[in-house]
Amino acid sequence: MTRRRDKAAQPVGTRRAAREFAFRTLFEAERGDLPLDAVFTRAEGAMREGDDTFPALNAEALDFARDLVRGLGDHRDEIDDTLHRTIRGWTFDQMAQTDLNVLRLATFEMLHTDEPHPPVIESAVRIARKFGGDDSGRFVNGVLANLSRNLAAQGRAES
Repeated sequence: MTRRRDKAAQPVGTRRAAREFAFRTLFEAERGDLPLDAVFTRAEGAMREGDDTFPALNAEALDFARDLVRGLGDHRDEIDDTLHRTIRGWTFDQMAQTDLNVLRLATFEMLHTDEPHPPVIESAVRIARKFGGDDSGRFVNGVLANLSRNLAAQGRAES
């Protein structure tokens, strides 16, 4: 039992954990109508103090989460416009906030990083399944797969 607790306390260095940290930050900022950078700073402090609300990240993963949050803040209008053009039959008001925020983070990554689309989509689907509703994973997968195909057709990325 001590080993499990010690292992849980170790900082995580995965991109998936960093994406989850960024997602939780975005969700809290949206929910509370708070500045994204202020929520990230508070979340980072809480994580460093041992608050288990946020996964404990190592320095590299924390930098990646910070890059995701900053990038989303810098490119929010473009990301939302891209999602408006990609999602058919749903408005942002009709969608679950969880799904929308997962989509925003993954869309930023697909548009503005060199990360291959399949791991971005897989992580987004896992986060959607963990925090969203019964159909969240399937919905997020469908939207991001469509976006990936559209980007590949435009020559902007390889999936």
